Amino acid sequence: MSRIPDIIFDSPWVLLLAVALPLSVWLLRVTRTRERRERLARFADPIALSRLMGVTSVGNGARTVRLVLVAMLSGVALAGPRWGLSRGPSTARGIDMAIAIDASLSMMAPDDRPSRLERVKQEVRRLRAMSHADRVALIAFAGRSYILTPLTTDDGAIELFLDNLDPSVVGQPGSSIAHAIRQGTELLLASDGSADRALIVMSDGEAFEPAEDIQSAATDAGKRGISLVTVGFGTINGSSIPLQDGTVVREKRDEQGKVVITKYNPALLERAANVSGGTFIPAEASDKASRIRSALRSLRTAKRKVDAREDLVPRFLWVLIPALLLLLYDTWAMSRATKPRDGSASAANALAFRSSVVTVSPPPNALLLLCMLLPIAAFGCTHEKDPAVRFAEGDVAGAVISYRRMMLNGDTSAVTKYNLGTALLGADSLLPSAELLDAVRRSADGETRMRARFNAGLAALTTGRAAKAPDAEPALAAARAAYRAFLIDRPADIDAKWNYELALRRQPPSGGGGGGNDAQPQPQPRPQPQGGIDQRQAEALLNSAAREEKDVQGRKQKQGRTPSRGKDW
Repeated sequence: MSRIPDIIFDSPWVLLLAVALPLSVWLLRVTRTRERRERLARFADPIALSRLMGVTSVGNGARTVRLVLVAMLSGVALAGPRWGLSRGPSTARGIDMAIAIDASLSMMAPDDRPSRLERVKQEVRRLRAMSHADRVALIAFAGRSYILTPLTTDDGAIELFLDNLDPSVVGQPGSSIAHAIRQGTELLLASDGSADRALIVMSDGEAFEPAEDIQSAATDAGKRGISLVTVGFGTINGSSIPLQDGTVVREKRDEQGKVVITKYNPALLERAANVSGGTFIPAEASDKASRIRSALRSLRTAKRKVDAREDLVPRFLWVLIPALLLLLYDTWAMSRATKPRDGSASAANALAFRSSVVTVSPPPNALLLLCMLLPIAAFGCTHEKDPAVRFAEGDVAGAVISYRRMMLNGDTSAVTKYNLGTALLGADSLLPSAELLDAVRRSADGETRMRARFNAGLAALTTGRAAKAPDAEPALAAARAAYRAFLIDRPADIDAKWNYELALRRQPPSGGGGGGNDAQPQPQPRPQPQGGIDQRQAEALLNSAAREEKDVQGRKQKQGRTPSRGKDW
């Protein structure tokens, strides 16, 4: 079911005319009809008048209804109704900007009303309103960071994910500013274009990781040409963290049962900005969005085409044109009604009585005006391009946004999840891609399951070969497991064999996968050359991988690492 658009009026008070004008027309018609009947009654009996004039009644109720509708529609048109969105291509200059938003539990504190997170969203919207030509990526972080959108100029997508952003989006509790800075840096450096790049970190500064990690990540970002701006939210005195449990609101407590008080920590944010050569904007500063724009004013921009959006589109023609059509029809109907009929009184007699009839007609050029307005009223409907087509054309960011919209609208099928995971893989958002594809692998079957397994292995392989040992081993082990299972069913797949061998030898990754459409997962993996291995070779390859994976698992058990419990806000 399509949503009824919100309607806004330029001059809401003029809507009173939509009530006053119809009442005035109705009263005028009733008064004029009564007066006319009284005048005509002086000359003859109503039945005799009917035979003389060639009409059956003095009054005309249908005409009264038409004129009342014309008056009402005219009043609405004068109020200036607006609804819907207007898009049109425009050219402007902008930078590439990644906005990392702290979505940890501490950001739900109400000391920065209504909450720290809501204040962040307000500043992001204001910042976006000042820079429509900037390509913006959203990153949410808590214990880990998560790319919500790749670099895009689509305000609708940014607004969509802002509205749905809360601590549950990230999932892992805690607060890792260093991880967010690193991921934002990698995301910006992976983008192509001649514009300068900026990373905006919006947080309360309450992080429970070593300060050296944050400084190291910030220093690296500065050396690689990223302009870092850190923005604080919250108060020094702090506040408790409200947690919604159904209809009950309780306060967050630590492991000892004490109420947690989260406090704004400007030191970490300021230090990160200083070591990177960036800008720090404290929580007490007003108009943070304008200060961010001032800090980025000196950056080099690039010329690009953007979709100019106007939220309030004038629609007065949609009510004015029906009013004009009714007025023209009324004129035509009255001209027919006043023509003398065969067998009726003579034209001279009819005209003698018609001289007292009052008619309301449009100006002589009403028809010409209507002909000019009709082409303007022809509005076409725009349809969003198929995400599979976007992916095939290289618009990976647009495909990711479209698939996310489909999932938020309720399409959580395995194919849609696979398509989103594959599009995220194409956008180098490896961690969320691997999670989605792994979920599809466990729940789907048939071709969708096989392709999800292949691309999940590719995401793990890319992650493992980009990471440093020993952090690379878990990802490479996951890649080997995925391709081993894939090759058991399809031992002749050349891309799977190649990627599997890379997971064993730690060479630069190759091979690929694709996106999808609604009928089946699309685009399909790259065309593969013919070739295969016999059963004996496949078994030897799998046994070698099994031995290596067993060694890796043994080393992990000896390390005895267990997830630490502690501050999770």
